[in-house]
Amino acid sequence: MQMSELHANRLANRIKLKDEHIITRMANIAEGLTDVIKLGRGDPDLDTPAHIVKAGQDALGRGETHYGHPLGLPALRKAIAENIKAHGGADYSPDEIVVTPGGQHAMFVIALSLLNPGDEIIVPCPGYNPYSQAAELSDATVVPVRMSMETNFTLTAEMVAKHITPKSRVLVLINPNNPTGTVTAPDEVEKIAKLAIEHDLIVISDEIYARLTYGNQRIQPVASLPGMRERTITLSGFSKAYAMTGWRVGYFAGPRELIVAMAEVNHAFAISVASVSQHAALAALTGPQECVEEMRKTYDERRKALCAGLDAMGIRYAEPQGAFYVYADVAAATGIPASQFCERLLAEGKVMIYPGTIYGDYVDDYVRMSLTQPVPRIEEAIGRMKAVVDTIRAERKAPAA
Repeated sequence: MQMSELHANRLANRIKLKDEHIITRMANIAEGLTDVIKLGRGDPDLDTPAHIVKAGQDALGRGETHYGHPLGLPALRKAIAENIKAHGGADYSPDEIVVTPGGQHAMFVIALSLLNPGDEIIVPCPGYNPYSQAAELSDATVVPVRMSMETNFTLTAEMVAKHITPKSRVLVLINPNNPTGTVTAPDEVEKIAKLAIEHDLIVISDEIYARLTYGNQRIQPVASLPGMRERTITLSGFSKAYAMTGWRVGYFAGPRELIVAMAEVNHAFAISVASVSQHAALAALTGPQECVEEMRKTYDERRKALCAGLDAMGIRYAEPQGAFYVYADVAAATGIPASQFCERLLAEGKVMIYPGTIYGDYVDDYVRMSLTQPVPRIEEAIGRMKAVVDTIRAERKAPAA
């Protein structure tokens, strides 16, 4: 075995890249197709609001093209602190906030800073998969907490309690959840926080979708609960609420005694976030906020359209309460695994969605559908999906030759 192959095998084993083959196969299928309706990635199709783009352009014009402060632009960190508090979060000082090149980067910094080999990190399952990958790179043990339709795919304190051991160190709460689009109710968040205090756990509170909720849903920031500020790392960013995925600006906030060391890890990885992106992010927080509500309403309209189409096909799904995803049980509706359904839907219907196994789901039944296309395209996708579902159902009813 050559060295390159040996290293590739070690990497695959270490971060368990078993599901990348699904994405690769789908990418290969899509390569030969035209007019594919993409409902897979969590990348908003909406443009970054104009005043944010202008702030970035102005920053370039002023020559903001150099290294910045290792923790992030001071004015941006001040604005982040004010924004967190304004939305019911903890009271942070600017030196308790680290700006990162995206929320996903923050996940790896946090995991590598907090976890030692053999430590256990409790993560929701299904949940955003880089948390598990970051933990594995730390030689920590990932402890998945299996969620189901029974609780609308939301984490409960009762579930978490069953997985706590003497080796438990960190608990991840993603609220709203990716990939399920569900919200953990405030009273349940409070119960989970009490568990964290009782068992001396650090909580990573991923609140990147917190501005995107529907109906009467409300997000309870973890760090503002009694006894939680000193044991919570709040993670968020600008990608989702402000449609700024390509600008790559995230952040984490926490108690000073942890942040000082974590900032050094972040500095080693990134030095600093692109200055132009930070000035754009500052404009996002300090400028008009109507754009966030407009985008939230747009996603809500799309959510209703997609759910109506799934209802008409008899496909059940978790109630989508936040973020911009719908988590649907296609296996029960078609009789085939979700990963197989995704490939057939792409090949035969030219609609791209992702199976839940990519996000650590323990059964191959569900798919994540993103609300990242206009309503007419979503309705067209539903029509294509119905044709494929009807074909699969007809095949299963047909007598064997």
